[in-house]
Amino acid sequence: MNPILDMIMNSNGGGAMQQVAERFGLSSGQTTNALSQLVPALTAGLQQNASQEGGIGALLGALSTGNHAQYLDRPELLGQEAATEDGNSILGHVFGSKDVSRAVANNAAQQTGIGADVLKQMLPVVAAMVMGGLAKQHAAAGSQNILSSLLDRNHDGSVADDVVGMLGRFLGGRS
Repeated sequence: MNPILDMIMNSNGGGAMQQVAERFGLSSGQTTNALSQLVPALTAGLQQNASQEGGIGALLGALSTGNHAQYLDRPELLGQEAATEDGNSILGHVFGSKDVSRAVANNAAQQTGIGADVLKQMLPVVAAMVMGGLAKQHAAAGSQNILSSLLDRNHDGSVADDVVGMLGRFLGGRS
């Protein structure tokens, strides 16, 4: 399982997941299915950003200053408009456009049977939760653990092959 997804689902006794279920009128199973689709898409976007020049520094800066862990520590905050605004800002950085966010929601809708409109509304809240999970991981283990989890794209426990691949793409794209 995706370590961030696992953290979100188990954080605060499942409180964050319960808050999302209540906010969007979903059952526990539907919420699990939605998170199982949306969280990996968000972490893939974060991985892509981290592989860009300056991406790791920007992410670590956001984790250090963004107070995102509050969304998992105090799940009731997920019901507030501020969480949605924060999440929309995160989505802007992660995906770069609303079209990508819509495509992620539409794909998740096809996979889960949950309406795309609900998933589009849910996506910013999930983005805030993902950053909360990363912030908690960063606070507990430091930046090396965050780098490892984001850079280990194939989750084989080694970042070496993934970093070499990223460097190849990065250097290959330059003349």
